Amino acid sequence: MPTPNPQALEFLLTRRSRPAKTLQGPAPDQDRLKTLLTAAARTPDHGKLEPWRFVVLQGDALQRLTNAVPECGARIGKSPEDIAKAQAAFANSPLCVAVIEIQKDSPKVPAIEQTYSAGAVCLALLNAALADGWGANWLSGWVSHDRDYLETELGLAANERIAGFLHIGTEKFAPPERPRPDLDDITTWVNV
Repeated sequence: MPTPNPQALEFLLTRRSRPAKTLQGPAPDQDRLKTLLTAAARTPDHGKLEPWRFVVLQGDALQRLTNAVPECGARIGKSPEDIAKAQAAFANSPLCVAVIEIQKDSPKVPAIEQTYSAGAVCLALLNAALADGWGANWLSGWVSHDRDYLETELGLAANERIAGFLHIGTEKFAPPERPRPDLDDITTWVNV
């Protein structure tokens, strides 16, 4: 019989991301963040490829990303509203961890499994931050898909892309619960 961990299960059953716009300082300090990153790095990783890495963004780095959004948005035809929303995500964030997916050549681990692993890192970091009492949100958005922006502002290589921007801080207020999927609508039981 397995040994249950009811506290961990209760956390998973009740966890709730905190909208990035509700986050403020303080954010985790470097030592606390290292603990959260360590937890995230324990994610499933077929072949031990580590097809991801972290870029921790704070202070002037977040301001630089904020300032670069309008030029990027104008270049690709984004509306002023889309540009303002993307800017606000960086401008209002007390701390942001960019999870970078790194596609690595592997005869055993297909590219899609590396992508899944990078996504799992994002969720693990989100849950670690929430479990540690911080407010946290996993975002991407259109800037995360613009190669010029990513290469210029974050120095990404050709085989790298954003799996997510994880914003972490202190929540101003707890958001209301949102509707969750109906388990019966999304589950098929197969016995034969």
